[in-house]
Amino acid sequence: MAVFSNKSVLVLGGSRGIGAAIVRRFAAEDASVVFSYAGSRESAEQLANETGTKSVMADSADREAVIDLVRNAGPLDVLVVNAGVALFGDARELESDDIDRLFSININAPYHAAVEAARLMPEGGRIIVIGSVNGDRMPMAGGAAYAVSKSALQGLARGLARDFGPQGITVNIVQPGPVDTDMNPAEGPMKELMHSFMAIKRHGRPEEVAGMVTWLAGPEASFVTGAMHTIDGGFGA
Repeated sequence: MAVFSNKSVLVLGGSRGIGAAIVRRFAAEDASVVFSYAGSRESAEQLANETGTKSVMADSADREAVIDLVRNAGPLDVLVVNAGVALFGDARELESDDIDRLFSININAPYHAAVEAARLMPEGGRIIVIGSVNGDRMPMAGGAAYAVSKSALQGLARGLARDFGPQGITVNIVQPGPVDTDMNPAEGPMKELMHSFMAIKRHGRPEEVAGMVTWLAGPEASFVTGAMHTIDGGFGA
């Protein structure tokens, strides 16, 4: 029997890239998977059909939409929050509304989703949020707001791990470095600069991140909580 047979999994932001790899991995492990998407309806429908999962449209910038989605999913065994946005540029020139939206998606949504999930989550539940190595290190100009949002997740994990620990619910952050996705393609214009910081000079693969997520969601990680798990090819070493 697969590790996640009869387990209920919700992935926020699952239609593309790392999120899609996570959906595929849990589905392959026989979990019952629901995932959300915001603007990629065609990709979401294709993935759902391919994997036998269910897609739901929800804007992670909308607090009530996030809470309703988690609540309506019922008792979850695993919550993965992958939805996130990146915005780079001189902090003096970026629009305040755009920064507020970034914080809503990257900080507020993971917090509210985790709290709502924990209300009904059975003992031994798992909450995993996809952060970034930029929560530890921002070696380039223009990434202040993004770095703030990913650093905030570290406090989220440490604090909620304390709150939910008596229920046996773990809370962990996965911090990828450069990963080959639509947002950061392996052959993109930033390739040489990013690889110059890395010990392993290549982009990661979404499947590699999904592997770390499913390990954290499984029985071998029952004593792992309140921690950051960096998978970055040595970007932050």
